[in-house]
Amino acid sequence: MSGILNSGITLVLFLAILVGLVVAHEFGHFLVARLSGVRVHEFGIGFPPRAARLGSDGETEYTLNWLPIGGFVRLEGEDGGSDDPRSFGRKSLGVRVVILLAGVVMNILLAFVIFTVIAAALEPNADAQVDSVTAGSPAASIGLRAGDVITAVDGHSFPYFDGSAPTSYTLAHAGDRVTLTVRHADGVSQQLPVTLQDQAAVNAGRGALGITARIVPGAIVQRSLVAAVQLGADRTVQACGLIVGALGQLVTSIANNPGAAPPVSGPIGIAEAVGTVRTQAPPVVLLWLIALLSANLAVVNVLPFPPLDGGRIVVSILQSATRNRISTSIERATYFVGFVLLFGFLIWVSYFDIVRGGVGS
Repeated sequence: MSGILNSGITLVLFLAILVGLVVAHEFGHFLVARLSGVRVHEFGIGFPPRAARLGSDGETEYTLNWLPIGGFVRLEGEDGGSDDPRSFGRKSLGVRVVILLAGVVMNILLAFVIFTVIAAALEPNADAQVDSVTAGSPAASIGLRAGDVITAVDGHSFPYFDGSAPTSYTLAHAGDRVTLTVRHADGVSQQLPVTLQDQAAVNAGRGALGITARIVPGAIVQRSLVAAVQLGADRTVQACGLIVGALGQLVTSIANNPGAAPPVSGPIGIAEAVGTVRTQAPPVVLLWLIALLSANLAVVNVLPFPPLDGGRIVVSILQSATRNRISTSIERATYFVGFVLLFGFLIWVSYFDIVRGGVGS
């Protein structure tokens, strides 16, 4: 029963994250469209059928819909076929491109804000809590015990999302003499000098200290607002770069071996990751994952593939280059084919998500 409950909580949380990120994306389109004078008929949370009408501002209806898998804005003439001077299709190419890019920008901005908030006030240090100590090891020689927490090495602390930890530092300094900052179970902290085992011992699997340990959240890292903003920007760029790299690996994988499991996760795999983070990691890691998913949504949407925003930009450019000689029916058919292919891709990726284990509890 607990497994079913955990899976249910994971599903609800995943859908809430998905809807929140897509609604933020669509709000970008909505805001820039309204500022550009484009008529917005509807701003929907979720997808139809409609569950409730939340209100109206005289031009735009705000609706809640039954399918909790995202959101949408409905623009006048967004796929052609409208003579309304306030239609999307009647705007200049530059205005249309800006409206289409607004959702991508909103997701990047959201990722940046989350990364910055984490860097400014929420990021803990990555401390190493000792689980066991090998007899005769350097750790045993200085009296380390299970339950002790290593909070720094040679005065260096290790921010949780920097990809390093006390244990990685000691492995990189095999054979050296270092000073551990250790907090014992009674709360007393000590500075303990110790000579680490050499590289041969590390290569043999005995480690540098001779302990098994797990990473636990420590004290919150103190950063100025300027430093946090800079780090938030750096981490946003890094997140987008990771996603671009993953897409490149996906293309290579499909080209070389289309029958192999893709090196990316679909909705089921992402839901599983949400469940794992929820149950096994500090809460701030879930916030970090949301920022990463927001960056992911931005990068994916800018791809030049209909019906994604990047694909719609390509169609808009072609329309402009051909002086609107691409008919509305062809444009709509292009979006429909693209949607079918995209949906088929999601099913294909989800199959491998299920093979790899499905949604965990």
